[in-house]
Amino acid sequence: MKTETIQLAGDVPGNHIELRVLRFAGKDEKAVTAYLQSSLHGSELPGQAALHFLIPMLEKAEREGRIAGDITVVPQANPIGSAQWFSHQHLGRFEFFSNVNFNRSFPLLDTFDTSGLVSLDGPKPLAERLKAQLLRLALPHEIVLDLHCDDESENYLYIHQAFLPEMYDLASSLGSTAILSWNSTADAAFEEACAHPVLQLPDSKRDVKRRAVTTVEFRGLSDVDVATGKADAEGLYRFLVHRGVVIDAAVKLTVDFKGPVTPLENVEMVRAPQGGMVLFHVNIGDEVEAGAKLVTVVTIPGDPSGDVTLTAPQAGRILTRRSHRYTRRGDDLLKLLGSKRSEQARPGSLEA
Repeated sequence: MKTETIQLAGDVPGNHIELRVLRFAGKDEKAVTAYLQSSLHGSELPGQAALHFLIPMLEKAEREGRIAGDITVVPQANPIGSAQWFSHQHLGRFEFFSNVNFNRSFPLLDTFDTSGLVSLDGPKPLAERLKAQLLRLALPHEIVLDLHCDDESENYLYIHQAFLPEMYDLASSLGSTAILSWNSTADAAFEEACAHPVLQLPDSKRDVKRRAVTTVEFRGLSDVDVATGKADAEGLYRFLVHRGVVIDAAVKLTVDFKGPVTPLENVEMVRAPQGGMVLFHVNIGDEVEAGAKLVTVVTIPGDPSGDVTLTAPQAGRILTRRSHRYTRRGDDLLKLLGSKRSEQARPGSLEA
């Protein structure tokens, strides 16, 4: 393994960030190559834990000559967001200066040529230069896995429709319970930016049996422990073996994903109509009928007349819940996977 430290100057004199990049050289130039990154939102750590345990597995494979395709790993993809703390709270989702989500507004390139991206020392803000550098690292690879997590959640994937059903192998390997399929988010997340040049190719040249581009949602923010990290690492390793990036005769994958594949427009985003205390009636993974109680927002503690109870707009599966229990008006509270288009469906990503 070779470790590279890429330094990006800050936006004012006297500060900079460092991006740690781990590279494993493959011995077969025809093998599939892979890029894995985590913590684009700073404190989303389940993916970082998985990479922490995966890297020694890859080092062992490298020592034994079993790395077939090049592998690039960036365990901490966002040093800017990782350093953003305010009043003892970590706030790594949005850049403080612009208030732009770190996983939005990536450049959408029509080809894999990254020469036109802003350089490391170009006249652009640090966040834009970091996004350009992450794309330069990722786009040479056929497999791109961006590891995230939700608040409280099952393990699920975002996958463009063009890569399905070939990517059921990843869902099977990671034990994902659901796939959210998309056509165009229009918000230029990292996944979309990495898929975009592939989607500009004619169908005959996309070679989606070799490609995999996805956002992995490794459960919730607090699902970080040794056993879970090791299990997720084994899932990633199993997928890399299955796709021929790593050689390991002892590892086999049965593709048996049977979870729902839900278009983004079928996801019900249940939002708080008023602020107050949140009391959930459902748990992650529950199957509910239309009209079932989902959550009560208590607006006047001690006076039930102020309770606002939200019900399921259609039957479906509870995929995520928010981890906070005190909410503002308009906040997202949970995701419900429905079988038909949500009446509230709108273009773009599900969340800010």
